[in-house]
Amino acid sequence: MLSWKVKTFKQLSIEELYEIVQLRIEVFVVEQDCSYQELDGKDQVAHHLLGYVDGKLQAYSRLFKSGLVSEEASIGRVIVRETGRKKGYGQALLEESITYIENEFKDHFILIHAQEYLDDFYQSFGFKPVTEVYLLDGINHLDMRREGSLK
Repeated sequence: MLSWKVKTFKQLSIEELYEIVQLRIEVFVVEQDCSYQELDGKDQVAHHLLGYVDGKLQAYSRLFKSGLVSEEASIGRVIVRETGRKKGYGQALLEESITYIENEFKDHFILIHAQEYLDDFYQSFGFKPVTEVYLLDGINHLDMRREGSLK
């Protein structure tokens, strides 16, 4: 069972920040063999959703209020540690991300830059494609938008 924390950049401890960056590099750079600018200057304005199991970071996403990185609120850097996959952590992470945006940001319009192969996964949460597929950092992506509430 995941336990959740949400923190702003300034609330993150050095150890938490290190663990976040380590996980993002482990999956996005090493596992997906993608060379890109991981530290992009957006962490400072994001809310960081951290999901732990037995004290180890297993799931993570960045949450943005509307107007910060896009017109709508948005979710980024959606990630589950490889050893945590197939355990429902991805679904729990997305549900927690959406719920936080709805309850704390009071926003029901959410944008995500999704990797194309996860299209069906995001559609199961009500996200709909709003762009054609495009290449971003060597991986096919598409923008998806969600309207409405989980409730």
